[in-house]
Amino acid sequence: MFAASIITLFPEAFPGTLGLSLIGKALRDGLWSLDTVNLRDFGHGPHRSVDDTPAGGGAGMVIRADVAAAAIDSIKDQGPLIYLSPRGQQFSQAMAHQWASSSGIVLFCGRFEGLDERVIEARSMQEVAVGDAVLAGGESAALVVLEACVRLIPGVLGNEASIVEESFSEGLLEHPQYTRPRDWEGRCIPEILLSGDHAKIEAWRRGERERISAAANARREKP
Repeated sequence: MFAASIITLFPEAFPGTLGLSLIGKALRDGLWSLDTVNLRDFGHGPHRSVDDTPAGGGAGMVIRADVAAAAIDSIKDQGPLIYLSPRGQQFSQAMAHQWASSSGIVLFCGRFEGLDERVIEARSMQEVAVGDAVLAGGESAALVVLEACVRLIPGVLGNEASIVEESFSEGLLEHPQYTRPRDWEGRCIPEILLSGDHAKIEAWRRGERERISAAANARREKP
């Protein structure tokens, strides 16, 4: 079973949206598990402090290496250890597939100005970002990563074929989707999709996926 552990200052943020719909049902049915580790439990002093001023000066605070390491080491049977950080490698569908096929992952939610570099190195943490933007903390990013992984676990989604056909499954974005009504505000469903010719429909969809993917790549390459 896929087991997710989340190290966070805000355990109340979970399961959040992971407790809804088919993913939430799968959690309740035991197809995967979710455990939160409160970083504050490993803090120092009467206020359970987890951070300190940055060495060399500067704005903000930094999560202490000893506090972070204690929280990490409290987790048994660890899978890949992921530090959610804006400077990390961009999260991808390939990562989701890799982690979903494993026994689980540990996600460390960053806060403040970041995490002491020494614990990142000492615990071989993999830094991952969910986009080219800076968040207030890693909790929202953790929800994104886990949703992408859990939906790939067999039995979680009602229609397994949708996983094969969706965006990124072949390195391409998904083709346009249509449903009733046939004519909506003068916009009609493409006739090819109503033809009943499955070979032609599949060829049309493949062409659309290639067109949309090429356009998206061109936008990304613009300076």
